[in-house]
Amino acid sequence: MKDFRLDHKVIVLTGGTGIIGKSFIKGIVAAGGVVCILGRNEKVANERADEVKKNGGQALALVADVLDEKSLEEARDKIMAQFGRIDGLVNAAGGNIPEAILQKEEDIFAMSMDGMRKALDLNLWGTLLPTQVFGKVMLDSGKGSIVNISSMSSKRVITRVLGYSMGKAAIDCYTQWFAVELANRFGDRIRMNAIAPGFFLTEQNRTLLTNIDGSYTERGDLVIKQTPFKRFGDTDELIGALQWLLSDASQFVTGTVINVDGGFFVNGGV
Repeated sequence: MKDFRLDHKVIVLTGGTGIIGKSFIKGIVAAGGVVCILGRNEKVANERADEVKKNGGQALALVADVLDEKSLEEARDKIMAQFGRIDGLVNAAGGNIPEAILQKEEDIFAMSMDGMRKALDLNLWGTLLPTQVFGKVMLDSGKGSIVNISSMSSKRVITRVLGYSMGKAAIDCYTQWFAVELANRFGDRIRMNAIAPGFFLTEQNRTLLTNIDGSYTERGDLVIKQTPFKRFGDTDELIGALQWLLSDASQFVTGTVINVDGGFFVNGGV
């Protein structure tokens, strides 16, 4: 019987300096994995890698931009020089940007196309480019698992965040399409799946969902009412799904999007 362990597996984590990335680091290390922390914030990446190593784990901090192919290639080369292999990739970089949020008072026919494009690029190309750079090495290493990050906004209409929603809908399509192509070409050597989080408080959505005093905004209240668990998620609650998808416990799973959402997606509101 296969277990959920990641012992000695080298896992690349984009978005490793974000809030969700912090929980993912914890989960990868707890399962015995070696975590390569990619992010644009060098200080945070080093702090998180140092903390892992202080507690007896293995980690490597790398400064890279998921939209800059050269910086990703440089990160790949450093990983290979130190560990000689890559066994997993978590495409956790993404999120929304202020220019892509449509405010209530704004004209729907005057939306910022540049903002929409930036949000789409970050979430879609910020997943495709790392996969292109690290996926080939993963194939050469033997077997591997790629985990993308989807969203409830890819499945249901979430107002005001069109650019982000389009990017995450594209991630679902990409996850399914690429999983089939990988399987047709390489059998079960590389799998691709995705996690679709419900509503978790991050730096990108905190001001949309909560007030300065911590109370819920009108939008936050609507989310809670639509979520059967009647609360926001804790990012550590994503760890179990991540460990399963990266580990051999899910070796016959590919092209799947796992909802971790407190029942938000299936709730009809009645």
